[in-house]
Amino acid sequence: MSGFTLALAAFVLLHIGVSATGLRALVVKRIGEGPYRGLFSLASLALLVWLIVAYGAMRRDPADPLNTHFWSPPETLRYATYVFVFLGFVLGVSGLLTPGPTTAGFESALKKAEPAKGVLRITRHPFLWGVALWAAGHLLINGERFAVMLFGALGFMALMGTRSIDRKRQARDPEHWARFAAVTSNVPFAAIFQGRNSLRIGEFWWRAFAAMIAFAAVGYFHGALIGVPAFR
Repeated sequence: MSGFTLALAAFVLLHIGVSATGLRALVVKRIGEGPYRGLFSLASLALLVWLIVAYGAMRRDPADPLNTHFWSPPETLRYATYVFVFLGFVLGVSGLLTPGPTTAGFESALKKAEPAKGVLRITRHPFLWGVALWAAGHLLINGERFAVMLFGALGFMALMGTRSIDRKRQARDPEHWARFAAVTSNVPFAAIFQGRNSLRIGEFWWRAFAAMIAFAAVGYFHGALIGVPAFR
């Protein structure tokens, strides 16, 4: 098994096998919430560094079987990729700039008079859905074996994370969570389409603008950073 495969498996296992299961509660009970979050963050960072280094080594080896194509996407899918990745940036960056009840350390926001504002009206997990859309967009246009593994794993991990966070927040504060969940949705725009909330772009317009700048910057430097131009 290659270093990239091991690093990716370890990264996903940490976030799904530990954070999203009952094992998390056992560890927190033994060492406390604060130490757990600190250790989890350090472990996540270490595994991310390992994943990046292993990815670079794998990509530099043309003989690595992970660089062969699992399938050959048609070029026309590139336009769908732009849409998915753009929406992913808007949700992801706006979510990072909008700490809410589903963000670690901001659970007390559930008790606010109006806990769902800005991009949280679209989905209560904007960052994770941003990652999922970004991953889906890259899956559409990248057919290499490593790409299917990487983007498939990250997208799956993000979507599983939304369900895990919902369960943990509901168990911790069922009364305030019920009030928050009544006006929000996991799936983007579902609460708005169902009439349980409304889209108010004015509440997060500058965050969306920052996301557009980030999208343009990453797209412009994609060739230098990744080795493949984003726009052709």
